[in-house]
Amino acid sequence: MTKLKVKTGDTVRVIAGDHKGEQGKIVKVLIDKNRAIVEGVNMISKHTKPSAENPQGGIVKREAAIHISNLMILEKDATTRVGFRIEGDKKVRFSKKSKEVI
Repeated sequence: MTKLKVKTGDTVRVIAGDHKGEQGKIVKVLIDKNRAIVEGVNMISKHTKPSAENPQGGIVKREAAIHISNLMILEKDATTRVGFRIEGDKKVRFSKKSKEVI
């Protein structure tokens, strides 16, 4: 299993692609595909059939997954890389810029 440097709830900025510069909170991480769904970024229009919970059907706007390599964690409104270190007996993530634990 690969260890990803982002988690659900992290605030990230998109650093490459069509949505470069946009930022939001990670809603879900798809570990097996190395992708994440970011709130308000990479919106797509999904055509839905009428169903019990949506009797009208129609076009629904929702977020699509974006590759993790195109995301960077935000810390104090600036992007930073993430590292891992052992503190006591715990492995923690830390910011490479400020050396603070995330």
